[in-house]
Amino acid sequence: MKAKLFTAAYFACGIFVGGANAQTYSADTPDSVLTPDIVETERLGALRFFDGMPDDETVRKAYDNIDFSRGVEAFLSGMPAASIHAMCSGFEEAGIPAHTIGVSEDLLDARSLWLTANSTTVYVTACLDLNQGPVVMEVAPGVLGGVNDAFFRWETDVGVTGPDQGRGGRYLFLPPHYDGPVPAMGFHVIPTRTNAHWLFARAFVTEAGMDAAVANVKAGMKIYPLSEVKDPPEQTFVNFSGAKMNTIHANDATFFDELNASVQNEPADAFDPEIAGLFASIGIRKDEPFAPDERMQKILADAAAVGNATARAIVFRPRERDRFYFYPDRQWYTGFAGGSHEFLDRAARGLDDRVMFHYVATGITPAMVAPQVGAGSVYAFTPHDADGDYLDGGKTYKVTLPGPVPAKDFWSFVVYSTQHRSMLETDQRLAGLDSTLPGVTPNEDGSYTIWFGPQAPEGKEDHWVQTTPGKGYAVILRLYGPLEPWFDKTWKPGDLEEVE
Repeated sequence: MKAKLFTAAYFACGIFVGGANAQTYSADTPDSVLTPDIVETERLGALRFFDGMPDDETVRKAYDNIDFSRGVEAFLSGMPAASIHAMCSGFEEAGIPAHTIGVSEDLLDARSLWLTANSTTVYVTACLDLNQGPVVMEVAPGVLGGVNDAFFRWETDVGVTGPDQGRGGRYLFLPPHYDGPVPAMGFHVIPTRTNAHWLFARAFVTEAGMDAAVANVKAGMKIYPLSEVKDPPEQTFVNFSGAKMNTIHANDATFFDELNASVQNEPADAFDPEIAGLFASIGIRKDEPFAPDERMQKILADAAAVGNATARAIVFRPRERDRFYFYPDRQWYTGFAGGSHEFLDRAARGLDDRVMFHYVATGITPAMVAPQVGAGSVYAFTPHDADGDYLDGGKTYKVTLPGPVPAKDFWSFVVYSTQHRSMLETDQRLAGLDSTLPGVTPNEDGSYTIWFGPQAPEGKEDHWVQTTPGKGYAVILRLYGPLEPWFDKTWKPGDLEEVE
């Protein structure tokens, strides 16, 4: 009513914009900078204005929309923080609290929910807590791994690719803003930006066997406060092979509770201001309670649902063709399209690259994206068959790796659930196979043919990976010690072809 009276008054004075009497001082205003009284939009419907000022319903729509869109973006951009929080929380619930070292002494299987972990590696893992001060990590000789902070940013490599170069050594992690004493020598000193950190490492299994690799880890690794450096406590190790544990962040509205827990555990400047501002815009701010009202709870529930759907679209139907190793010849692709562990491409952050990686994987290090010929490992991922259709656990497929396979050490296939992105639950413990298994033998021409399906084709039991009817799945091909034909693309793995 007030708006109508206001309009009538302007008409009466003869000074209403567009009225009979033009203003003495008048700009030539292009239509592109003006807002019509009614704007029709596909997403929000009709938006109504009086001389550019939104009415109450339009204001409501606008604020609901910005809260929703920021909630979706907080889900996608906050995924690294929520993932580290879920990882360390999952370890603690499984009896591996901070500074305890977990070792998969008998490898992993589908009982442990862990994003794209494999069943061929002896994992060494621990969470660090720097809230009480600097922490020392003694690293055993011959391991390979890295340490990420609470936002899944790389802090340092340890072991073969780290400053100790595989000889073993002591690392000193300094908390954010630490200004206390630092030992003059004897440590690889790592200043950090966050309190929480995660160690992920691999123990190499040599001809001496798996038990020897585990024993080497237990003899050479410790984690303890710097304050106890003169008399370190006895280290606790936990064998988490076969443990039923969940290390994966939520995909519903409780995701934002996990994100809030991460923010509260860290200093206010642990995250970039733009990211911290995004979190604050939906009510997640350091030293303030996260208590969304009923309206915001509904919006965040929708935001988590749409964020989850968006992440799954990016992972399972990527639209950027540069993700594909051999496009258009093959269905295999990578989570590191930009070739940067920081997801940078010509000074621009690859936001979809970051989402793709963190939704399905853990562990960031430069060594993963820039392996050298004959060293490290490479990964090729696909949820698709040769025709680009999703893999169906009730069907049978075969894939051929042309010979010779360019892997100095060995190659492996592992299948993963498309729901929780961990190893697929079947009756086959390893959820895959690799070239070190005695029954895995080449064809006459040196190639290998591997079968995927709910039941092994007759006579192919040693070359078969079990799948589950009614379930989708994705496959990761790993080459350990990749050789030049992988890098110059003169060698290509086959696609999974459906077998009738």
